[in-house]
Formats: sequence, C-alpha cells, structure tokens
Amino acid sequence: MSRPEDPADPADPADPGSTGRPAIPSRAVELRHLRAFLAVADEGNVTRAAAHLGLTQPAVSRTLAALERHLGLRLVDRSTHHLALTPEGVAFRDKAAAAVAAFDEALDTGRLRHWPLRLGHAWSAFGPYTTPLLRSWQEQYPATPLELLRIDDRTAGLTRGEVDAALLRGPVQAPGLVTEVLFTEARVAAVTADGPLASRTSLRLADLADGPVVVNTVSGTTTPELWPPHTRPAATLTVANTDDWLTAIAAGRGSGVSGASTAAMHPHPGVAYVPLDDAPGVPVLLARRDGPGHPALPKLAALAREIVARG
Repeated sequence: MSRPEDPADPADPADPGSTGRPAIPSRAVELRHLRAFLAVADEGNVTRAAAHLGLTQPAVSRTLAALERHLGLRLVDRSTHHLALTPEGVAFRDKAAAAVAAFDEALDTGRLRHWPLRLGHAWSAFGPYTTPLLRSWQEQYPATPLELLRIDDRTAGLTRGEVDAALLRGPVQAPGLVTEVLFTEARVAAVTADGPLASRTSLRLADLADGPVVVNTVSGTTTPELWPPHTRPAATLTVANTDDWLTAIAAGRGSGVSGASTAAMHPHPGVAYVPLDDAPGVPVLLARRDGPGHPALPKLAALAREIVARG
C-alpha cells in the first residue's frame, strides 16, 4: 500500500513521445511533478530522489512518467543505470527550478514584510564597486534588504530562480535573460606564488601556454579559445568553482586567467596575480530574467551605473 503522500498518477510505461495522444494542458501539471523531476535530475537516480523527497520509488517513477505524459516529451533517458536528462530535460530543468523557487518564495512568510532583493554572483561580485554598492543601497533603500549570494553556476542561480539579478562576467548565452554591460575589467594571470612566473611585472598569454591552465568550466569565463590558435595551452585542468581553481594553482598544478577583481576579492597565500598585457578585457554584466521581476530591479541597475560612473 502506498503512503498517503504518494502521488496518485497511474503508471504509464509507454514513451510519451510515441503515444499519439495530445499532451494534457499545462494546468494539469502540479508542483509535486516539478519537485519529483528536479529531485531525479539532481540525484541522477530515482531511488535517491525518492529518499530525498520522503516518497517511495514507485511513486516518484509514476510522477515523473505523468509529467512526461503531460508535456508529451521524454525528459529523462532511462537507458542506463545512472539516469541522464534528455536535451528537452536539460532545457526544462531551469524552467522547473525557477517555477518552484518562485512558489516557495511567495509562501515564505518571513519575507513578506521586507522583500529582499537577491543579487547573485559566481565570484568577485561587483569587483571594486562591491562595498560602495552595498553601502549605498543600505543608505538609500533600507526597507529592501540587498542579499549578495555567491552561487557556483554560469548564471549565478539566475536561470533557476535562486536570485532576482546577477553580476556576471563574460558573454552569457542562456536564453531568457536581459543583460547590461556595467564596465570592462582587465584580466590577470594567477600563478603559483613560489613559481618562476610570480616575480614578473607582467605576462603574456603565451607565457602560460607551456604548462597546464586551470579552467573553471562551471562558472568561469576562461577557455582555451582565449589564446590565439597557434599558442593555445598544451593541457588544461578542469575544476568546478573558484575555491578549487585557487587550490590547484597554489599547489603548482597549473596557472589560470581571471578578471582583475579576483586578485582583491580572492587573495590566496599560494597564488600570485600578475597583469596580462595581451588579454582582452572581460565585460561585467548586470543580468535579470526577461519578464516581471522584483520591483526594485530598476533601482539596482540605476545605482550600479551611478557607482561605476563615480569611479
């Protein structure tokens, strides 16, 4: 017997893309369908997803199948033991996460009196303008808390609804975002503090190409394409966040490239930051989702522009 909280959707083993039946209207999809899908997407396993949700494995499987049937799409590839999202599932994941986050935010009674404005960043925030932004916001809009959140994601949690706006670096290809370039930041090399490059007053990209280059593939902006084709790095070491990037460089496993703000925002005793003479600057963007959002977003954009203009 299933537990009371188990979803009651009937099992449907057929491929939702091949039933020949029209998809059920989106209003038939409930929040529990989205939560089940997100749990499966995060865990990569129905059993672990069920444990996370406090449901049975059959209940989660039924709910996922019902969601796919409603949408008329296959979201999860079940051909292997470790479940993987289909291309449609990858595209749907951010939309589902944003919808769940918006629902949870609306019901958070602790935020109803003072609706905070959540500003995400993957690293280095607003660079040298971070403190002036936070102080000026507190002085001018004390009734609306500005929460600065670091989220290791290419859009700093924006596409998944975890923040209302984000400070991002480099070009961002995620659909559904509106971006504005606030300033352009010079790039620096990050090298091992006791290595031969640390004593140089400046470097060129070619100086880093002989050894491995540490690349943050989750939230970073540096790729081998930053180098000209004939001087690209001999090898790369991939990491998933700024902390691991710093640790790898300090350990002598390679060098890195980042925006100049990283030197001030992320000092590390094992890492030396050296100016790069021939690297193009990286744009610093203020991004928001296209559509209705937090009512204070125009004030945030105006204040950010004002602070940059002050220098």
